[in-house]
Order: sequence, then C-alpha cells, then structure tokens
Amino acid sequence: MAREDKSREGLRKVSGIHSVQAAVQHGAAKVVEIYYDRKRRDNRMSQLLDAAHGQDIRLNAVAKAELDQLVPDINHQGIVALVRLPESFNEEYLQALLKGLDHPPLLLILDGVQDPHNLGACLRSADAAGVDAVIIPRDNSAGLTPVVCKVASGAAEVIPLVQVTNLARTLRWLRDETSIWIVGTAGEAEGSLFDASLTGPLAIVMGGEGKGMRRLTREHCDLLVKLPMAGSVESLNVSVASGICLFEAVRQRALMDA
Repeated sequence: MAREDKSREGLRKVSGIHSVQAAVQHGAAKVVEIYYDRKRRDNRMSQLLDAAHGQDIRLNAVAKAELDQLVPDINHQGIVALVRLPESFNEEYLQALLKGLDHPPLLLILDGVQDPHNLGACLRSADAAGVDAVIIPRDNSAGLTPVVCKVASGAAEVIPLVQVTNLARTLRWLRDETSIWIVGTAGEAEGSLFDASLTGPLAIVMGGEGKGMRRLTREHCDLLVKLPMAGSVESLNVSVASGICLFEAVRQRALMDA
C-alpha cells in the first residue's frame, strides 16, 4: 500500500502513461519508484515498465484501488511514479553553462512570474524552442513546485531553471560580459517583435502577471518590443507571449542557417 510519510517529502506524484514515460525517459535518476495496476499489462504499459526496470527503478504492482487512493480524482491510467523535485541552479551554474555552449545562447528571463501554472507553461515552451536556460529572480517568483513540474510535462527536468539573487545585476553581467542581446517585452514599446533581429546571442525578457517588467529590469534591456495586438484584448498570458517570442527567434535563426 502506498502510504504518505516523511520519507516522501520533496517528492511529487506523476500519473498517467505519457507523464510517467517522460519522467523515465528524461529524468530517470529522479524517479524513486513506480506503482502500477497489476491487472493492466497491455503493450504500452509493458514497454514503460521494461524501460523503468532497465533504469533500476523500483516497481510496485498494486491494486487499482491503491492507485485511486494515491492520486484521488485523477485519471492515473494505472500508473503513478514518485519523483524527486528537480533542482534549480544559481549564477555560477549559468556562467559555466554559457561558457560551455557551442552555439549562440537563447535564454528566457521571467521577471516575477508568480503563478505556478504560468511558470510551468513557460518551461514547456522554452523546452520546445530549444532554450538553454530560464532565469528567474529568487524572490517574488514561483519556484519548482509539484504544480509547476506537472504543467511543464517533463520540461522542468531538462530545462535549467536559474534563480538569481539580483536580476538587474545578472542582466548587466549578461550584457557586459557575454555580449548577449537583451530584448524585453512591453506593451508600450514602439517597435514590433517581428521587426527585431533575434538571430544572435539572445535573452528574451518577459514581465510578470499584471505589472509586467520592473523598472530596473526594463532599464537593463537593450531593446523593448511589443506583440502587435489586432483585437480588443490588451495583452496575452505570459506563457502564450513567451511562446510567440521564442518561436519568432527560432524562425529567424532557422532562416539564417538555411
């Protein structure tokens, strides 16, 4: 029987075939154990269990009722994994990461995104766009919670999340020491995202919910751009806007490489 106890502090529950498969594939070292419905032995489940067994992950065959108790009101599809929460990184890690890249870096900087659903969605978009790291301030921002990891759908395990003590200082270092072009998004900016050059070493800065970028963050940007809005809505959700900005950079870079 899967019991809740102090030994499981710092763990999150991942349920469903696709989510557990992603956890095993991308973060097997963080998967502590898997509980699965002993009566479900279809091909997809068998392949997943074989992959987990090959990673020396502990497997527990249980009754479906026990899975229902482990993750109430969730369609677990007969499988639940207990996974260690991924770790965030610091400024020293960021410096080493950038130094070791063999391509122009692409960074996403989130200035005060506090909704864990938004942070998780931003991480997912960042992973899809090939972002090298996501940077957030240590204070007044969502961190790597179980909700963030669930929404990120595996991206939290593979995209480095760098928490910095002073975001303005980090931006100044990026601009002065690494020659990264810092592009911030602001609704009142004059230039459009689609007119900006996003092909070189780049950091895209998104503001938090409601207030947008803080003053010091804005002042450390090399360029401010806006997303053209044709309808009556004044702004987009930060995760949606992040995806648009990142994939415009991906589009421009692909044209440069063609």
